[in-house]
Amino acid sequence: MRAGLFRYAGGDPERVHEAMIGALARVPAGGRPTVVDPVTVAGVRFPNRVGVAAGLDKDGHAAQAWVRFGFGFAELGTVTAQAQPGNPKPRVFRAVASRGIVNRMGFNNAGAAALAATLRAKGVERGTSALGIPLGISIGKTKAVPLEGATDDYLTSLRLLAPYADYVAVNVSSPNTPGLRSLQAARELASLLGQLTDEATRLSPRPVPIFVKLAPDLEGSDLAETIAVLNSSAAAGIIATNTTLSRDGLAPADAALAGEAGGLSGAPLTARSLAFVEHLAAGTDLPVIGVGGVMSPRDGARLFDAGASLIQLYTGFIYEGVALVRGLHDLRRSR
Repeated sequence: MRAGLFRYAGGDPERVHEAMIGALARVPAGGRPTVVDPVTVAGVRFPNRVGVAAGLDKDGHAAQAWVRFGFGFAELGTVTAQAQPGNPKPRVFRAVASRGIVNRMGFNNAGAAALAATLRAKGVERGTSALGIPLGISIGKTKAVPLEGATDDYLTSLRLLAPYADYVAVNVSSPNTPGLRSLQAARELASLLGQLTDEATRLSPRPVPIFVKLAPDLEGSDLAETIAVLNSSAAAGIIATNTTLSRDGLAPADAALAGEAGGLSGAPLTARSLAFVEHLAAGTDLPVIGVGGVMSPRDGARLFDAGASLIQLYTGFIYEGVALVRGLHDLRRSR
């Protein structure tokens, strides 16, 4: 089946993805959650610990379908306050020999207001699991907005989407929006998080949990300072990790992709993501969602053993399909 999908639309990965989301958008709501080792994280009850990573369903068109694949939650987005087309095409490249993907999508999405309307039409309301599973929403900075306006941009998205999100993920780690990763720096992150968590408190007596998504390329003293900021903030958790700018782990057959701009995901990120989660778990009591390089049930198990409370799939799901979700559940059942 994977081979057939990879050949569809002339093998263009983005067109295949669009076709997949288009098909899933027509799946009716009403799926029942797969309950395996349920857990409550940041006040949210998850029927199982395996979720959809941001990027698969940016505009929420397939939000009602993910429960049918056995996922315990789905993170929609990343969306921005303003609609934007993203970076020029082509912008997605399969590294098949490496079981990876290079992408420079650039937060292409219809905007936060459009996502709010889509979810409202589907009957989504925070805390109800109306579609069978909790929904997170990842928010990022609009490319046209200068860095000094980033906080207001994020706040706009938070205000529009908080009524529909079981948690909000603050994406400050995509490599595909110029300057975005500078918002991971301690001073900038402290200011951004402070205003977002304060606003969440103003919006509801039961504030929506705010998670922060970090890049695997953050290290050394920079990472230590960022962890210190997170520990002293009102953030509810950390998502680790985003894609990497490193090209380590690319197979020789994929060497031509080393020169393509964008973030690398999939099997080349497996060890790096694991080490990052281990480091975070040793330095914080905040819950961690592990994502990056989960290509097999064993990869997921290692992230759990490293301290992740939940995990997410993107590239592994593209390459391995629903069998990976089932395998992860089977492994949790056997423990």
